[in-house]
Amino acid sequence: MEIKVNYLDNLRLEAKFDDFTVIADQPIRYKGDGSAPGPFDYFLASSALCAAYFVKVYCQARDISTDNIRLSQNNIVDPENRYKQIFKIQIELPSDISEKDRQGILRSIDRCTVKKVVQTGPEFVIEAVESIDADAQALLMPNLASESSTRILGKDLPLEETIANMSAILAGLGMKIEIASWRNIVPNVWSLHIRDAQSPMCFTNGKGSTKESALASALGEFIERLNCNFFYNDQFWGQDIAQAEFVHYPDEKWFKPGLDGALPTEILDEYTLDIYNPDDELLGTHLFDTNSGNMERGVCSLPFVRQSDGETVYFPSNLIENLYLSNGMSAGNTLVEAQVQCLSEIFERAVKREILEGEMTLPDVPQEILAKYPQIVAGIQGLEEQGFPVLVKDASLSGKYPVMCVTLMNPRTGGVFASFGAHPSLEVALERSLTELLQGRSFEGLNDLPKPTFSSNAVTEPNNFVEHFIDSSGLVSWRFFSAQADHEFVEWDFSGQGENSNADEAKALFGILEEMGKEVYMAVYQHLGATACRILVPGYSEIYLVEDSIWDNTNKALFFREDILNLHRLDESRLEALLERLEECDSDDYTEIKTLIGIEFDDNTVWGQLTILELKLQIYLALQQFEEAQDLVGAFLQYNTNTVERGLFYQCLNVVLEVELDDEMDLSDYEANFRRMFGDERMDAVIGSMDGSVRFYGLTPTSMKLEGLDRHLRLIESYKKLHHARANFVARSSED
Repeated sequence: MEIKVNYLDNLRLEAKFDDFTVIADQPIRYKGDGSAPGPFDYFLASSALCAAYFVKVYCQARDISTDNIRLSQNNIVDPENRYKQIFKIQIELPSDISEKDRQGILRSIDRCTVKKVVQTGPEFVIEAVESIDADAQALLMPNLASESSTRILGKDLPLEETIANMSAILAGLGMKIEIASWRNIVPNVWSLHIRDAQSPMCFTNGKGSTKESALASALGEFIERLNCNFFYNDQFWGQDIAQAEFVHYPDEKWFKPGLDGALPTEILDEYTLDIYNPDDELLGTHLFDTNSGNMERGVCSLPFVRQSDGETVYFPSNLIENLYLSNGMSAGNTLVEAQVQCLSEIFERAVKREILEGEMTLPDVPQEILAKYPQIVAGIQGLEEQGFPVLVKDASLSGKYPVMCVTLMNPRTGGVFASFGAHPSLEVALERSLTELLQGRSFEGLNDLPKPTFSSNAVTEPNNFVEHFIDSSGLVSWRFFSAQADHEFVEWDFSGQGENSNADEAKALFGILEEMGKEVYMAVYQHLGATACRILVPGYSEIYLVEDSIWDNTNKALFFREDILNLHRLDESRLEALLERLEECDSDDYTEIKTLIGIEFDDNTVWGQLTILELKLQIYLALQQFEEAQDLVGAFLQYNTNTVERGLFYQCLNVVLEVELDDEMDLSDYEANFRRMFGDERMDAVIGSMDGSVRFYGLTPTSMKLEGLDRHLRLIESYKKLHHARANFVARSSED
């Protein structure tokens, strides 16, 4: 985690990281103002807070109340060496907690991350640099860039070389990549979380049987998502990018909708139009891109090559963003390596959907087959020893597809997790199923798994598949666990041989789609110094329903974004027009505004928690339509997931509205005690919201220039690095 420190007045310091700001000071006796804890005080508090967190996690998993648990920490300083200290953590437990849980709670404290880092002894590297922001050296573990040479199935270069190459590419783009966390809770199953230190919204997770393969996985995913702009999906890229020579890619084209908004004739082809527009309802106006919001420019369309005949077909960027998410994108040491990964993912997700929606029962993998892969067996045994039964299934549907499945059961909670993996090699597909199962998860995290169901409607509901796509946390049918399999086990093998194995495998996977009668479209991206591709298989690889392009399109943001960002500047007529559009909007009242308009607000602000319901409530207040406001206050308080402070503001508003709307009551009779209950500041804010002197309480003014929205501005700065690299690539190519 990158922490940037700014110097404030006197000895006060400001540390900024993620969306948080921490102020430190010094006591008055040390010439400070005593306005905040000192740096060392924060350090001491961190270990106590970390210990308390692990206690809370332990207790929550076992339904143990923490109401009567107290924890304290004292540091005992050696009089002869003040840097030698004992941290004494004491916990007071109620008498009704069993001896087993008392010992479990003590063991949970022993797992405190701060404690373990201090005990291990962190190394400090202190250096001077010309520019902190310009120093884009990857913040990766140095011992992972060794001179050894480790080859694994599916990679055309050794892992060490792959890691070094990808790290150099990211550093060249100005991306500061940091490892936020590692996981290795069972043998031969590693995962990690990496992110851009300067824009933490850009992150990926990697997985593998070793730490090196997991790091290569995370870096590869990071590069693929940069190349395909996935980190910036659904987001507004700012006015500068919107007016730039190109928005997404240098080879994009913009096409104007026809008469009455008809689809431009230049986009898509006959095959895709039959899939995306079966009822002739799709319009060009549905396909304006969310990212630029530049409707006057037309429909931004990206070139893809149709694999059956090499023809170029233009796909609206909006269509790709709305239907495919990250499905079918990959980066690789070579194009064929990337293609194999892309196609494997497409099969994994499509076959998984077919199995789950068909409530199929898959055949078990025989033990003699599993025994061929002792590293995988060791990982499975590690889960079994922790009390998690594991089922290993063949998901190839009788050898048709290169897909495997590992399913975990949690007897403590009744939850299950069906993890799928795909690759032309059965071994790799099985390894991916297992590592996907535990990617980023602790044993405690396995307590949140959903329970199986016999409800077919719940399993086959489209959003359930989206949940499976995002993190495999969707529902699974109990029929999945029947002893009567719907298919025979097949020890399949689609893998290639020798130096051209990836080329052979890519050809085999393309061949399966061809036999299915599917057209395949591919874009190759090399602007950023890496080879990446995106593959679309219309009618097969979509994540969302094709009708979402009409009925749930992300570009609905264009009807709200400008007015909401300019909220404080709108006159009464524009507020009423905005309110009318919000009332007519198909989105749920509890949809967050950041999702609606594609802006990354700081989660710790009112903007970051704002929903459509609360925004409508605030507009009703500004328009002094108090009866309508009161109705929404009731709904807000009933289903409030906002902060305690925000909830108290609306509690106060609720009682003041009750008095104001009752002809027989007068606020002056109640104000004194309302102030005693809610405080002067909150009461003043409520009264001001009603008399018009306070507008949109808690929402700081901004505009389409995004003033004060640091989180989103960091995201745009991240995207500008890619935009600059793409422009330079084109300039170099034209010189050649």
